[in-house]
Amino acid sequence: MTPLAERLRPATFDDVVGQEHILGKNGALRRIVSSPVLPNMIFYGPSGTGKTTVANIIAKNAGMTLKKLNATVAQTKDIKDVLAETGTLFGSDGILLYIDEIQYFNKKQQQTLLEFIEDGRITLIASTTENPYFYIYKAILSRSTVFEFKPLSHSAVKQALSRALDFLNSENNANKTLSEDAMTALSVSGGGDLRASVNALELAFHISENEITEESAKSVLARNYMSFDRDGDNHYELLSALQKSIRGSDENAAVFYLAKLLEGGDIISPCRRLLVIASEDIGLAYPMAATIVKSLVDSALQLGLPEARIPLAQAAILLATAPKSNSAYLAIAAAMEDITKGLGQDMPSRLKNNHCFGEGDKKDAYLYPHDYPNNWVEQQYLPDDLKDRVYYRFGNNKTERAAEEYKKIIRGANKK
Repeated sequence: MTPLAERLRPATFDDVVGQEHILGKNGALRRIVSSPVLPNMIFYGPSGTGKTTVANIIAKNAGMTLKKLNATVAQTKDIKDVLAETGTLFGSDGILLYIDEIQYFNKKQQQTLLEFIEDGRITLIASTTENPYFYIYKAILSRSTVFEFKPLSHSAVKQALSRALDFLNSENNANKTLSEDAMTALSVSGGGDLRASVNALELAFHISENEITEESAKSVLARNYMSFDRDGDNHYELLSALQKSIRGSDENAAVFYLAKLLEGGDIISPCRRLLVIASEDIGLAYPMAATIVKSLVDSALQLGLPEARIPLAQAAILLATAPKSNSAYLAIAAAMEDITKGLGQDMPSRLKNNHCFGEGDKKDAYLYPHDYPNNWVEQQYLPDDLKDRVYYRFGNNKTERAAEEYKKIIRGANKK
């Protein structure tokens, strides 16, 4: 039997829940579709947010021949078969080609479309759950308008669930009700994916008597569904949110995004990111953070989930509440930039291993710092073309200010 989400697929924009930012009365997509010229479009967003539904509505209103391809299973031959129809009677009014999950087409397959998009024989609507700026051929991207579909709010999902319940009652000549707790459980379970929530409602409907309770709703949900793909954008966005929250000293947000990553079953990525943050964002403001986080990460990996959440939460909170400095990160980045420019090719002679060539008595011989007061003596270490370069700048925190003061003291004392 066709899934409920498919049987309920909206036929007009007014029936689509959510996406008001593009489908509302003044939404950009709605206004563009109403114009005489239909552009090529790319729909970007999580699963179950209405991308395919909107494409179907556009095709219906455009009066064009609609062809659909799913890039997860389609091959180059399938693309060519569609393109061949552009010169036939079927394509006389133009062909609207909808490609779902276009990120699964390789560059060559995407390039096949370019000529037909260029001369207007095909109008392309492509959907993707991945960032189109990373996965879609640049020439196609530059000829398309990108629209972002956002995860649906709980209120939007509840609206659709109420409509779905009415449909099921009518279809089955029933009069079942849905408790508020069950409604909440089903709306949350989809993680913004309407299709998942609606299909779960259908299962709960058929196993319930007169009322769909929270218990019966949860019985068809193994666990809360999350849009989580370890190789996809959502994964990297969560990692980015974790790091930016820690960098911004928001321990509550840091724990939240860590929890989302762990709920998705990932432990390795958060561990690696926390280790990086300890040196990139806290760094020399609190050098012990790197050691402590390494210990907590080791504990987490040894414990495994679910217990690993405890030391990892400790690490995230420690980093978020610690003083911040990116001075080490900036220093190495600046040095590497000079290296990529080809600077500093030849180091000073005094730094080379020249003792075996009898060069130790030269005026530029290496001076052993431990032979001098405060274990410091002035001499040039950087190559001649970089001798005045400053890569590291002391951060404005207690630890680095103390290091800066120490530097001034030993250098000042030796110059007296």
